[in-house]
Amino acid sequence: MTNHPGAGSLAAGSPATGSPRSRFPEELTGLDGELLTSERIPRWAAEDFGHTVHAPPLAVLSPRSVRDVREVVAAAARRGIPVAARGGGHSVHGQAQAPGGIVIDMTPLGRVVRMSDTEVTVEGGALWRDVVAATLPHGRTPPVLTDYLGTSVGGTLSVGGIGGMSHRHGVQTDCVLSLDVVTGAGEEVRCSPDRNRDLFDAVRAGLSQCALVVRATLRLERAPAQVRRYVLPYDGLAEYLADQHRLAHEGRFGYLEGQPTPQPDGTWHHLMEAVAHQPCDRAAWPPDDRDLLGDLAFRRGAEEIEELDYADFLDRMAPGEALLRETGEWFHPHPWLNLFVPGAAAHSVVSTTLAGLTRHELGNSGLVLLYPVPTARIRTPLLRLPDDDTMYLFALLRTAPGDDPAARDAMTAANREIYDRARAAGAVAYPVNTLRMSPEDWRAHFGPVWDRLARARRRYDPAGVLTPGQGLAY
Repeated sequence: MTNHPGAGSLAAGSPATGSPRSRFPEELTGLDGELLTSERIPRWAAEDFGHTVHAPPLAVLSPRSVRDVREVVAAAARRGIPVAARGGGHSVHGQAQAPGGIVIDMTPLGRVVRMSDTEVTVEGGALWRDVVAATLPHGRTPPVLTDYLGTSVGGTLSVGGIGGMSHRHGVQTDCVLSLDVVTGAGEEVRCSPDRNRDLFDAVRAGLSQCALVVRATLRLERAPAQVRRYVLPYDGLAEYLADQHRLAHEGRFGYLEGQPTPQPDGTWHHLMEAVAHQPCDRAAWPPDDRDLLGDLAFRRGAEEIEELDYADFLDRMAPGEALLRETGEWFHPHPWLNLFVPGAAAHSVVSTTLAGLTRHELGNSGLVLLYPVPTARIRTPLLRLPDDDTMYLFALLRTAPGDDPAARDAMTAANREIYDRARAAGAVAYPVNTLRMSPEDWRAHFGPVWDRLARARRRYDPAGVLTPGQGLAY
């Protein structure tokens, strides 16, 4: 288990030194929640789902109000103490950790505040599972949901939030109506397309560099009661990519994803997952499978078709999560890599990467995702995209053995090699990775919008205390 870069220097003001930093927690009185220090700090505050970084904080805030968040961030800014917000804890490389600083556990701020037919307002620590549990009984749903609903609203909005509905609606940050945030100076600010627009654009997919999301108002649309799910096998990558590209731009299905799957002989097959949503009038339900599938090039006779309640489809990963928790693999290292690959380079990047990847190197519970999104659907300025009308999310979601640090480190090193090769072909990182990014890497990643982010950082987090685990430097 590696320590976070810089953790030693940040932790220098430990209670044993008697420094102003060590006295910091005692100076905060009158909080509604708790500030946990010393032996009361929970072990999870130094870890995350990735289990590749171990970075103990100075304290953990368990807030009961937004005022708690404001007070702690403002006090930390005055002393130059790093702060990070942690929601579902699903980051994979210490992004939500604050070595020698303050971790804010956002889960107590997880309420659904209010909703109507067109929008819902939730606190930043709410899990997406809680959001849909509140909206679906009213027949409403957020337009875009990630595959795993155990992530927090504030967490996915800080990176973008991509899913199988993105080919129609963009990413989750494109579906935000307004945000209430606490800036790095400890000020609570509301921002939207019409109010404090520079902050709104800096927070969405801004890696929590300028402010922490404490409340979000999200667009809602009608939720289907049922879906019809098709799993379509392809023997060849070229046919798979061609059909996915066409379906993404046609919008024939409400949900579109897919997985390359390793075969015993070392080759890879490809499974397209396409889901039809029940229409409003229900008159054309179930759909005619021949109309939806007749012109596709999948291997006939091996397809799988099922009907599901929409709620069950959205939370379809829950049984798998329960099993992985039971076996312990949920708690193993997860050296993940997520890339946005331009459509023109998708075949070469994917085929080259998969040719060098074995089932063993993927891990027992690891998997690969590969699915398209038209780039015009995405309107979040800080989310970097390849220069192509179509991009593919190419995700290596690997699991390393829990007792083999060498395997974990080898996967992490391989991520860098794959990233460099894909970047040379025009790919960009979707920044939820186990990937060591230098300050120069980040500047190249943000490219033409780097100055915009840097200006917003200087304005809204002048002390530079927020979210050190992302590794950006200004």
